[in-house]
Amino acid sequence: MKVTQEKTVVVPIDDRVEVARECDVAGIQALLNHYAALGNLLPRTKKDIIRQLSHFRVIKQNNKVIACGSLENFTPDLAEIRSLMVDESIKGRGLGRKIVIELISMAKIRNVERLMALTYVPEFFHKLGFETVDKNIFPEKVWGICVNCYKFENCDEIAVLKKL
Repeated sequence: MKVTQEKTVVVPIDDRVEVARECDVAGIQALLNHYAALGNLLPRTKKDIIRQLSHFRVIKQNNKVIACGSLENFTPDLAEIRSLMVDESIKGRGLGRKIVIELISMAKIRNVERLMALTYVPEFFHKLGFETVDKNIFPEKVWGICVNCYKFENCDEIAVLKKL
């Protein structure tokens, strides 16, 4: 009897980070809504995505958005990485890291001094030079966005910060 081993075929991914375009809005929204339904982030409306579109970066496979993230400025010196998501079927292949590196570059170009994120995976951000901090040091975020969140009273996200 001959025993054969099955080989796992890993399909190569074109991991170029691109500026999101209008044709990407539905794909971004589908990816974000999937994770919002799981409670991992707040949903974003189509109108909100369109309004912030130039701040989004995407990675696509066969014209489908498989990873995205955005950079939102609160003040000239503080910005937040938001809506960072990777399609569940291809997590662990470095796509989130590529998006974050691009968003860090954007923040530097904008002369941002502090870059923050709220996350359930602080270890991911620690590998990129972020430190865990108390979210209350970001009143711009807490009282500008978080106060309107249904989780405001019981927020379980962890704040991370990178000084640029």
